[in-house]
Amino acid sequence: FACRMVADAAKDDVEVAAAAAPGRGEVVLPVGLPDRGFFDFVDMLKASRPACVELSDRSSLEWATKSGLRAQRAQGGAASNDKPNAKFGIVALEDGSLGSVLGAVAPTTQREYILPELRANLIASEREAVLAKFPKSEFKRTAVVLMGEPSSEFKAHIQSIILEGKKDKVEKERKKKAQEAQRKSLYEERKKKADAARKAREAKTKGEAGEEEEKETADAEMADAAAAGAEEAPVELTEEEKALTFRTCDTPDMTERVLSKWFSQFSVPTFAEGFDEIKFVWQDEAACTKLLKDWVMEKKLTQRAEDLQAGAWFKEQQAAWSKALSEWKKVQNDFKDPAKKKAMLAKKKEAAEAAAKAAGAEGGEEEKKEEAPAEEIDVENLDVLAVKDVNDVGNGEPLFAHFLYEDWALLSACYELHLLAHAFKKDLNDADRPSFKEKDLSFYYQKYYRKSFDFKNFGIEDFADFLELIKDTMTADEASGFLKPALGDDATPEQVLKLAEESRRERSRRVDAGDETAKLKFARPVPQQRARQGPPGGAGQPQQQQRQPFSYGGGAMPSAGGGARGVGGARGVGGRPAFGMGPSG
Repeated sequence: FACRMVADAAKDDVEVAAAAAPGRGEVVLPVGLPDRGFFDFVDMLKASRPACVELSDRSSLEWATKSGLRAQRAQGGAASNDKPNAKFGIVALEDGSLGSVLGAVAPTTQREYILPELRANLIASEREAVLAKFPKSEFKRTAVVLMGEPSSEFKAHIQSIILEGKKDKVEKERKKKAQEAQRKSLYEERKKKADAARKAREAKTKGEAGEEEEKETADAEMADAAAAGAEEAPVELTEEEKALTFRTCDTPDMTERVLSKWFSQFSVPTFAEGFDEIKFVWQDEAACTKLLKDWVMEKKLTQRAEDLQAGAWFKEQQAAWSKALSEWKKVQNDFKDPAKKKAMLAKKKEAAEAAAKAAGAEGGEEEKKEEAPAEEIDVENLDVLAVKDVNDVGNGEPLFAHFLYEDWALLSACYELHLLAHAFKKDLNDADRPSFKEKDLSFYYQKYYRKSFDFKNFGIEDFADFLELIKDTMTADEASGFLKPALGDDATPEQVLKLAEESRRERSRRVDAGDETAKLKFARPVPQQRARQGPPGGAGQPQQQQRQPFSYGGGAMPSAGGGARGVGGARGVGGRPAFGMGPSG
């Protein structure tokens, strides 16, 4: 490969341009919104200023393509018009080296440059960084703001692009049909020749074959005449296309991930950033500022915070919750085990006696009194919110003694969503976006807890009904649709547990009264089966395992009395009905 220089070119093959008059160059930064005609405007601006040189990722891609390089299929990462994802297999073109070199060389030549970097030009700090590379003494620094209702000239430009696109599409379809017709014609011709040869051999007389051949020739001529007579309809824009302000491209101007990360920092350029001139080509500064502010606010209501990460507060609270939940389940298991329950009550009695003796010794009283009977606790009419120790309501029984799997799952959902709502507000730290909507609940739950969430696993088809189940810890704002916590960020796991026990008792009373709709019917994970033992000398056949729908709080809580499904009540030890026991699910 030999690189020929311009001086080697023949005189007739070159055009010598007059040297530019000495003076300042110009750098133009167009500022517009994604998918609102930004790159179409840049192309129109370049066409009106032929001397203007574009410096951008898309121009680098265009230069590489015109130089004979073939782009490979992109591997990973979404492409956009602002940041094309073409791969050429050349490191310098893919690691940003070319852009760095151009950025260093361009300010040394006083020419006209246009820098259509969509995302960067919308952020004040990045605009200032670009202008710092182009000295004010050598370059006029101009911002061109294109927001709002476009000009009639731009609309006409868009319609011409759409019309040309339709014409190209029609032409491609015509060529495709012509090629298909040609292939079909060749196939039919070969078929006819083969049939003619076969019939010639079978024909008894030469006259019969001649008549058949003449008939086929006549049919072909009639078909060709019909095709030639068909006229193609002219390509025109529809009324809907004529009303379009911007055209829709197959590739977005900016990927959703990039947009969600940076849109909150978008702003209209100001002279304080170092611009010599700011042109508002479609609408004035006030209108553009208001439009951008409204656009950002709308995005805050609909866009996900893709890069949001769980903060230290959430991690600390989540660790405390996991520890408390594990301890509560262990306490419940011990209480339901007769041997462990007996030992626990004996230990409690010894501790009470030791405490009484210590109190008597401190008061100087050595009197021996007959042991008073233990105080009876009316568990059924207990004031749940007034319980001091959820592990012992006063008689050794934990407040959650009658929790079933459904109760534990609902408790976990209540506290985890309460924690998620507060953590989102703290970690995002955006007053305009204090929470999120139902459509993004599963996304943020997965991001924070690293597991999936689907409210339909709670036996409910409508999200409003699910909110009714967890109303003690989460509600929805009627005006904005944002989910919001019902408790403060200082609410403890014990507080949420008490609310869950109150709800369980209320459901039990409703079921006892004949309200079957109060029953909880959640999807439960199926326990894994051990491999089946095969015949002697043969290998065991493993049983097929079913996929577990979900698991809250570290796994399912086995129900008492044989695992009956509950409705907020539970079967007591030994099969005796416990408080609020309803029919088994």
